[in-house]
Amino acid sequence: MTIKPIRNDEDLHAAFARLESIFQASEGTPEADEMEVLVTLVEAYENRHYPIGPADPVEAIKFRMDQQGLAAKDLEPFIGSSGRVSEVLNRKRSLSLRMVQRLHHGLKIPYDSLLSNASGRGG
Repeated sequence: MTIKPIRNDEDLHAAFARLESIFQASEGTPEADEMEVLVTLVEAYENRHYPIGPADPVEAIKFRMDQQGLAAKDLEPFIGSSGRVSEVLNRKRSLSLRMVQRLHHGLKIPYDSLLSNASGRGG
């Protein structure tokens, strides 16, 4: 097992190629150990060079709706009237702190997704 740092995208592609060849390695083998180390290196490189920020609040809400089979009407206890729900989902109204708290507690949407800078009216 020869492990080296991932310093660029070429190294990243080489790591992926190696991972493909040892992906089915049995636990406790040198290949399984190598796979674990490579996955850690790939994650570190990707987090440093291709960070993924928190989800857009409206997209986070729509994702949860899709996951739970919810309709816009189901958001009324968390956001307010059907008109207000429509305004939020169409980005014409920003989420208030109260809405954020209700969505977090009621639908378990992470605060960091609901409070990201991408919320509401373009901003």
